[in-house]
Amino acid sequence: MAQRYLLTRLALCLVASLHLTGCVERKLTVNTEPQGALVTLNDEEIGESPTTVSFEWYGDYNVRISKEGYETLSTHRELKGPWYDGFPFDFFAQIVNPNRIVDSYEWTFELSPKRQISREELIRNAQEAEKQLQ
Repeated sequence: MAQRYLLTRLALCLVASLHLTGCVERKLTVNTEPQGALVTLNDEEIGESPTTVSFEWYGDYNVRISKEGYETLSTHRELKGPWYDGFPFDFFAQIVNPNRIVDSYEWTFELSPKRQISREELIRNAQEAEKQLQ
């Protein structure tokens, strides 16, 4: 009987501790200069800048940003997690802080205006490329 009582108390404590632990909400905001550019993360369009998206994992992200009249920017950025998100700190961070934890990150990209190539420059580039092929 005492063993059953002990197991019941242990199960209740486990259930209560699960309800007391907080959650981590991760958000990434992408800004561009100028605003209104189409933002793509890992081949998934997330919207026009400035835009905020939730994410599940930290790591390397492929970023593509495009806007009419500007050069398309293709690059990658690493999103590093906070120290308390690693084992075993993640477990204790959620117990100590039972409220929702919000990890917010912001990236800003500057777009370059699209360069207009003159007809003469285009012909010269084509002639140089032809010479290199021969």
